[in-house]
Amino acid sequence: MEGELLRHLAKKPATMQYPFEKFRPVEGTRAKIEIDMVKCIGCGTCIFDCPAFALEIVGKGLTCGMKWYPMRCVYCGQCVESCPRNAIEQTDEFALANTRKEKLVHEFKRSKE
Repeated sequence: MEGELLRHLAKKPATMQYPFEKFRPVEGTRAKIEIDMVKCIGCGTCIFDCPAFALEIVGKGLTCGMKWYPMRCVYCGQCVESCPRNAIEQTDEFALANTRKEKLVHEFKRSKE
């Protein structure tokens, strides 16, 4: 047992000091989605194809906004694949935890320009 203890004293720890040290996700990780409202035409295809009902359209057509509910999302990427204008992309940002449920809803609005 002493030999095992001495062997592990010289090794680096296997854990990291989160949140001070950030974990780099593996390439291709599915996480938070981002919606480019400039490209979005408000067709609603992403909403109809979402199996978890994690997307909501607010308004109509080219003036609409979008809401994404990560607590419902299963991160399947179906919305990304079904968007005809490539307005939705999935980032590798996975640290979305929050203590308030209403802060988890991500709103994407069109700029007033």
